[in-house]
Amino acid sequence: MNQVALVGRITKDPFLREVARGRVQSTFVLAVSRSFKNAQGEVEADFILCTLWGRLAENTAKHCGKGSLVGVSGRIQSRSFEREDKSRVYVTEVIADKVQFLATKNRTTNELYVQPQGFRQVEQKDPEEASHFQLPTRESNELPIT
Repeated sequence: MNQVALVGRITKDPFLREVARGRVQSTFVLAVSRSFKNAQGEVEADFILCTLWGRLAENTAKHCGKGSLVGVSGRIQSRSFEREDKSRVYVTEVIADKVQFLATKNRTTNELYVQPQGFRQVEQKDPEEASHFQLPTRESNELPIT
């Protein structure tokens, strides 16, 4: 059985990408607080890559912005690809089949079809096999965890 359910905050505005055969896909990182404190008394978080397809991707990108609290359910998927420098990258992500909007925040931009800087699309033969997502070249320190 491969099922996952998470509740957390979206770290950046979700964006849409149209992939082969007119399918729409959205990807975002979900900050999920841990249920315990570390040695310094701080609550840590895990940052989990989530991928959505079709109408679910459109609705989430349209209605949720950075900091939105959402519940995500789906399955875990692992994949790998080769970078231009021939190094292999391994990605584990949640392929969502349901997103519940718990406390939405407005998007910082009205542009839904955006390719953020630091990301590049990975070419694959079948869009159903992967999310066409590559991790950013550098992460922002402005991740909302509350």
